Amino acid sequence: MTSNKTPQTMKPTTAAKKLGVYLEATPTQFQEGDVTRDELTALQTDPPEWLLELRRTGPHPRPVIAAKLGVSIAGLARGGVEEALTTDQIAALLEEKPDWLEKERAVQADVRAENVRIKEKRAARRNQPRKARRG
Repeated sequence: MTSNKTPQTMKPTTAAKKLGVYLEATPTQFQEGDVTRDELTALQTDPPEWLLELRRTGPHPRPVIAAKLGVSIAGLARGGVEEALTTDQIAALLEEKPDWLEKERAVQADVRAENVRIKEKRAARRNQPRKARRG
């Protein structure tokens, strides 16, 4: 007995997140249909021109903007960035260095440093003999 397997599909929103692109900037055909895992893999391994162009010039989704600016997504919101930005707009912000961006980059650096400190502390505890931990 063999059953025909239907391919796993995902909503365009999910596929856009996995591709790191802003859904509203994708072609209508992409926005309106489900994407199979095979199609997603094909888009990732051999991206069409529209996908390459979106990744290159944007508009970009908030996680990509946050990464390019070196801030958190919450930091973007605190800075008043609510909409998708193009690569040129991101470059302009990096050049202008508004106060909110400098502050959020400092906050992000502090968070990263604290995460490293905690990771090192946990690693040191794991390397201690059990009896030494209790005392």
